[in-house]
Amino acid sequence: MNDAELATIKVIEATLSEHGSYRQVDDRLYVIKQGSTYVMINVVPWADDKALVRCCAQLVRGVNMDGELALDLLHLNSQLRFGAFAYEPNERIVLFLHSILGGSSMDSAELLATLTDVAIIADEYDDQIIEFYGGQTMHDLLEDQALLNILDTDPTAFSFKKA
Repeated sequence: MNDAELATIKVIEATLSEHGSYRQVDDRLYVIKQGSTYVMINVVPWADDKALVRCCAQLVRGVNMDGELALDLLHLNSQLRFGAFAYEPNERIVLFLHSILGGSSMDSAELLATLTDVAIIADEYDDQIIEFYGGQTMHDLLEDQALLNILDTDPTAFSFKKA
């Protein structure tokens, strides 16, 4: 890891520790929860001596990108002060992304403003996208998966026995 990546990680961990709960997934990836969305914070090396902080929220999974949704997302992109909506076609996921320069010039206030805006936008628009275009929030998807894991993927496997 270069010095910029190490400085970035130090600011991320200090900021997240002061302002709420988070989970460190690996040495460059963190996750925070806001409402029905999760924001992933990834430290990405850039050139030999720089780092980027990529903030990504997965809003809705299982939605088909049609012309109307694409136009709505492009229009929203033009209204935002930073960040952008995106679409991942293989998993049919609508995302909201924003990157900032990491390293020694990044401060806690800049990081916190970025995370707050990404989380608020994602939490605001996930329900609206589902209402008009279908799909499932990441929160609901994770809850469904957790329930399936608890039930060992077969919801009929459990039964009560008479004494």
